[in-house]
Amino acid sequence: MLPIDPSQISPEDIGEQQTTLEMDHEEAIEHVREVFTDAGFGVPVEFSPSEMLNEKIDAGRDPYYVLGACNPEVADRALDATDNKLGALMACNVVIWEEEPGLQRVYHVSIMRIARLIGMSVDDDAMEDIIADTGELVDDAFANL
Repeated sequence: MLPIDPSQISPEDIGEQQTTLEMDHEEAIEHVREVFTDAGFGVPVEFSPSEMLNEKIDAGRDPYYVLGACNPEVADRALDATDNKLGALMACNVVIWEEEPGLQRVYHVSIMRIARLIGMSVDDDAMEDIIADTGELVDDAFANL
């Protein structure tokens, strides 16, 4: 039994955002990286699960890419607000997958909102401010995609 009923969680509860881009996969990765960087994120981690799975187990996966975005100032505050536990969820991933050639899905959920939902926050006021700040940054990025 899960401690949280997933059917009771809305996309807003987890800060879900998504859009589609009409461009090839590599172009979409570059575009998303640039837009999130312009919005105040760094991208310290990135990888292609599809390449790894296709290589290791011949999965036959379509292009799928993860950009681990991070705003250092906010990340520092979030570590304090969660007694360092939020590091287990870092970075704030933005995922790009190919729905069909020339059409890419960009998807993100808020690790800050998820951390609050599962009780990681030891300082709810600080976490609420962090959620608001990261929400604005992500909103700005998605508005410019």
